[in-house]
Amino acid sequence: MMKKMKYVLVTGGVVSGLGKGVTASSIGVLLKACGLRVTSIKIDPYLNTDAGTMSPFEHGEVYVLDDGGEVDLDLGNYERFLDIKLTRDNNITTGKIYQASAVIDKERRGDYLGKTVQVVPHITDAIQEWIERVAMIPVDGKEGPADVCVIELGGTIGDIESMPFIEALGQFSYRVGPGNFCLIHVSLVPVLSVVGEQKTKPTQHSVRGLRSQGLTPNILACRSTAALDENVKAKLSQFCHVPEENVVTLYDVPNIWHIPLLLKDQKAHEAILRVLNLQSTTKEPSLKDWTSRARICDVLHEPVRIAMVGKYTGLSDAYLSVTKALLHASVALRKKLVIDWIAACDLEDATEKENPNAYKAAWKLLKAADGVLVPGGFGNRGVEGKILAAKYARENKIPFLGICLGMQIAVIEYARSILGLRDANSTEIDPNTKNPCVIFMPEGSKTHMGATMRLGSRKTYFQVKDCKSAKLYGNRSFIDERHRHRYEVNPDMVARFEKAGLSFTGKDDTGRRMEIIELPNHPYFIGVQFHPEFKSRPAKPSPMFLGLIAASCGKLDTLIQDSVSQGNVLAKLGNGLVYPNGNATKPANLLSETFSYYNGVHV
Repeated sequence: MMKKMKYVLVTGGVVSGLGKGVTASSIGVLLKACGLRVTSIKIDPYLNTDAGTMSPFEHGEVYVLDDGGEVDLDLGNYERFLDIKLTRDNNITTGKIYQASAVIDKERRGDYLGKTVQVVPHITDAIQEWIERVAMIPVDGKEGPADVCVIELGGTIGDIESMPFIEALGQFSYRVGPGNFCLIHVSLVPVLSVVGEQKTKPTQHSVRGLRSQGLTPNILACRSTAALDENVKAKLSQFCHVPEENVVTLYDVPNIWHIPLLLKDQKAHEAILRVLNLQSTTKEPSLKDWTSRARICDVLHEPVRIAMVGKYTGLSDAYLSVTKALLHASVALRKKLVIDWIAACDLEDATEKENPNAYKAAWKLLKAADGVLVPGGFGNRGVEGKILAAKYARENKIPFLGICLGMQIAVIEYARSILGLRDANSTEIDPNTKNPCVIFMPEGSKTHMGATMRLGSRKTYFQVKDCKSAKLYGNRSFIDERHRHRYEVNPDMVARFEKAGLSFTGKDDTGRRMEIIELPNHPYFIGVQFHPEFKSRPAKPSPMFLGLIAASCGKLDTLIQDSVSQGNVLAKLGNGLVYPNGNATKPANLLSETFSYYNGVHV
């Protein structure tokens, strides 16, 4: 008989700082540590069919999956925390339910036999069917479905757009029956700074709204600046009808790797397992690796400064996976990451005239950096500033990593400075350029924006064995990395670039698509057409980011010499806590050191 799937639903009230995504991911880590196989689903109630056409200022970065799905950034949290590979269907939106589940098409065909097609039951049934189908898809590389599916409902209880999903989930909880459904409600318990009192009213009202829509929480996860007082827990238990032992606090911690440990210390796993009737089939969770990693992260003190030159630097979530990948690499190499955010347009000559202070500040940060990273992006704003950043890094032997557009602008800069093609450009930026270094490659549409790019995991074949990128990847013949782009290096100009010293060390299987560039005589100047940040994990940092951090610390040769693969470097993580002074005890000057934010980026 097929085992029955268990479901954990995470909903949210008014939440500040730490949100539902990190909570849902941490719950998954805790259940996985109990010996359960875990999968995840994120529900976003907006009408977009996916996140692909959204500005980063709307919902942060667009996270790309192996199958090419353009999804909410929370799926990146799930993949990083649980080390799984999700599919595009693990992200549900209102648009998908109406379009992909074909409710409207069925109505047009007459499949409903003349009945009035309504939100209840037709849309709510489609939502439930989607959840049940996707929950059965294995995401951990093993055969068969997972044991538990963690579902995060985006938005806030009370939102009009969420109501069909809440109704569907209420029906779903009744359908799967007691012992198979656990509801965890994340809510804010603010602290009045004047008197220091923890206020329970926002949570009370949030739970009341949830119950009025047919859902009753089994566990309360309360976001606050400090652990809840016992009398506050008792009050929440009384007014929200939740056992006191099922009220847990998500209080401020130095970094988010502490959250699974926080939940474990408050026995959240026991509460979940009781609701799901899984006590007899699980083990006591072991989070040794997480504990070591979280504590190492807390005590690092030797800084490495990375200049992030981008278009959306005013919103760190726009580059969330990039900052996480930098963090993974810096912790692996025992360095404290400091990100200096530089708006690319502030480096341009026009800014020197219009806003000289911003211009001077931007260049001061760039020149103080140990390494430079230019992430992906679209459009022409800030492109010239990115080109100037690449030129500065190339000429001054500063470690440089260009991702997607970052690689393309490095090629443009090389064409202008070394090949002498002053008007060299991308046809995305200047359709009429006489020297198109970067061109549209016909794998998508020029007119439709959604899901038209070269998307998902594709193979890159190394062309040069004795190059830095190949060594960082363990001298493999090919690698699989995720892509998201429309424009690529013009293959007709490759021979000229190579003759001038720019090496194309990685290409696709046809040899026409350039995937990796390197400057052999530079300490670390690498551009990649793919997005290595999407496959970086806390215990398995991306080789490209490891290389950048190592080069920025003057340790690249040592990193490559120590091992032809990254395995030996990563094995140091999770094998016990070693502080930056090389001892097992914390240095005295680190007693008050934490770094929960890198220039405003919570990690």
